[in-house]
Amino acid sequence: MPFLQFDPEIRRVVCSTNAIESVNARIRKAVRARGHFPNEQAALKCIYLAVMSLDPTGNGQKRWITRWKPALNAFEIAFEGRLSAARK
Repeated sequence: MPFLQFDPEIRRVVCSTNAIESVNARIRKAVRARGHFPNEQAALKCIYLAVMSLDPTGNGQKRWITRWKPALNAFEIAFEGRLSAARK
């Protein structure tokens, strides 16, 4: 299996789709509860508030950095220069 050839840090990040599914479920729930929107800005505000309610304390970014830093380093080693080229 090609998936198992990656470093454990990369595999850990690739397998963590539960977080993405949780965010999508929260957004769907917020949009469904509202029903309809008078304009696009109202819909975007609803989605923004749903996403911001996921991390009301603001500590999520610190956890994200500590979780993704080893994976980003492993990606940089596995795919030489691709990440640094995208940042320029």
